[in-house]
Amino acid sequence: MVGGGYTKETGEETLKKGNADLIAYGVPFIANPDLPKKFENNIPLNLPDQSTFYSGGPKGYIDYPTDEKNF
Repeated sequence: MVGGGYTKETGEETLKKGNADLIAYGVPFIANPDLPKKFENNIPLNLPDQSTFYSGGPKGYIDYPTDEKNF
């Protein structure tokens, strides 16, 4: 398992090369609760608002929009 700064493309390349069995997507998942579907359908990702990370409230963790209309 590897993580840290991977994009869809770099993650796929790492898996193809056999350098990992699993890619961890931390920050992209925070901003994109539907990340697997966005990767699968090549939908642009929401940008994370890092000023809300670890702020003690729900802002920035549960209020990012999903792109259900494209699934």
